[in-house]
Amino acid sequence: MAKMIVGSSLFKRSISTLPFLSERIKQTENEIVGMFKLPSVSDRKPPRNDPSVRILDERFIRILKIFKWGSDAEKALEVLKLRVDHRLVREVLKIDVDVSVKIQFFKWASKRRNFKHDSTTYMALIRCLDKAGLVGEMWRTIQDMVRSLSSFDSAELSEIIRILGKAKMVNKALSVFYQVKGRKCKTTTNTYNSMVLVLMQEGHHEKVHEIYNEMCNEGNCFPDTVTYNALIVAFKKLGRDDFAIRLFDEMKGNGLQPTAKIYTNLLAIYFTLGKVEKALSLVKEMKEKGCSPTVFTYTELIKGIGRAGKVEEAYIIYKNLLKEGCKPDVVLINNLINILGKVGRLEDVLKLFEEMESLQIVPNVVTYNSIIKALFECKAPISEASSWFEKMKADGVVPSSFTYSILIDGFCKRNRVERALLLLEEMDEKGFPPCPAAYCSLIDSLGKANRYEAANELFQELKENCGRSSARVYAVMIKHFGKCGHLNEAVDLFNEMKSLGCNPDVYAYNALMSGMVRASMIDEAHSLMRTMEENGCVPDINSHNIILNGLSRTGGPKRAMEMLTRMKHSKIKPDSVSYNTVLGCLSRAGMFEDAAKLMKEMTSNGFEYDAITYSSILEAVGKVDEVCREPGML
Repeated sequence: MAKMIVGSSLFKRSISTLPFLSERIKQTENEIVGMFKLPSVSDRKPPRNDPSVRILDERFIRILKIFKWGSDAEKALEVLKLRVDHRLVREVLKIDVDVSVKIQFFKWASKRRNFKHDSTTYMALIRCLDKAGLVGEMWRTIQDMVRSLSSFDSAELSEIIRILGKAKMVNKALSVFYQVKGRKCKTTTNTYNSMVLVLMQEGHHEKVHEIYNEMCNEGNCFPDTVTYNALIVAFKKLGRDDFAIRLFDEMKGNGLQPTAKIYTNLLAIYFTLGKVEKALSLVKEMKEKGCSPTVFTYTELIKGIGRAGKVEEAYIIYKNLLKEGCKPDVVLINNLINILGKVGRLEDVLKLFEEMESLQIVPNVVTYNSIIKALFECKAPISEASSWFEKMKADGVVPSSFTYSILIDGFCKRNRVERALLLLEEMDEKGFPPCPAAYCSLIDSLGKANRYEAANELFQELKENCGRSSARVYAVMIKHFGKCGHLNEAVDLFNEMKSLGCNPDVYAYNALMSGMVRASMIDEAHSLMRTMEENGCVPDINSHNIILNGLSRTGGPKRAMEMLTRMKHSKIKPDSVSYNTVLGCLSRAGMFEDAAKLMKEMTSNGFEYDAITYSSILEAVGKVDEVCREPGML
């Protein structure tokens, strides 16, 4: 009896007796009854525009939102006499309810008699899952769709490929493409383009070419401008510029008019190859064909012309595009600021910044970085660089790690190491990750100031914070160990970087070779250069000059001259430093006739001799100006 009382009590307490709660529960019950209430006989067949049609949908939506998916929602479907068909499923999947409700409803519908999902219902759920970021469930749904359906629409296949590409599931996109292609779907140019663009997005450039070949062999699919643009970009990134140019010609041969995007990509290729005139003729062709250059075209044009040293021409192009009514963007302006800053045209840089306001272009962090860098490159007072740094922050532009790196490098080059160290500290306080470039500048400056302990301390700090260091920072540290006579430490660092998987670059090899030459270990340095080549690191002119310097000091003039001759017949030709190094060697050995011949060769090759070496040679052979003016010599 006690158990029954307890049970009865528990049953009664399941609905609150508090007046305001009881009233709310009753209201909900009334609403539910209203939801299930059938329309009167007179309203059984409302006209199409009758709002009561929408009311039925709203009732079902409210039930879904209250009860989610379950027996109550199923009962609602029966009471409201909503027939489960493809249209209903699509409409339910559009409702603003939790995605789990949609998944449950979709699975329930698939088990109904006389109902089978088609491509439209599958795609509706796939879009919902994509929007919700449920990539696992989305992939399972796509797999089920591929298994269940006997045919696909090419537009739906294209969309699935794009959705999988967006989710960075490129291999799965390829899998679906090959499962469906030919058997369940007649692929179109758009389908192939979707696959090509996904591959491009994830950097699978080699596969892009493969897909293109398959497309051409299909017989009913022909590349369009989208295909050609993707292929040109792919070959450009693979460094196969000749293929990209060939495709451009093929496209025109097939009667397709290149788009502004295609012209722009090819323009960048020609500038990379150093074919400036070809690039300019391409712009001319573009205009003649009625294809207006875009701001992206002008950006590539200004960037390429500037890199070719035609700074004034780049500035004129900017002025002309304004006259043509083409509005520049912040990227174009930033590129032009960089170009002008590198050649010391600070006045034009600052004028360009002022013009940004009238052009309604908002400066970004790259703009301010470019201006600060230009100030240092133009040898402007340090106070101006600091002032622009403060202006940047006042204008609400947050400095980046690159901003600090530019400032630190600039201060180091002006021997303001302490100020640079304060900026490094500020970077740390702001939560920026350690910047190898900033550390590199500081370590180099401290090394030049013979503050080797401080330089090593910073180097160790960078390693502790990053777990390792960059090849360039190792190179700087190796260079300074070599300079101060600590060659063993330099060799240890070189071996350490290799053991950590940080492959030595040309700077690291040069730094160690330089240290070996200083220690009169010429044969070891020469051996290291051979090892460098064997490891696939190509020696530069500095590598050869380091060895040449060692030979000229300890190996004698014969070996130095032999190396200079080898350099003349190699890919790396001697420069002014090479000639002056050997010239000094010949001077010290008293070989003045050979020195005179070499000086003549230098002049014919457009090189200048070192003033100190030249003076010592003239003094040694008695041909200084004073001797020439003696009586009988005129």
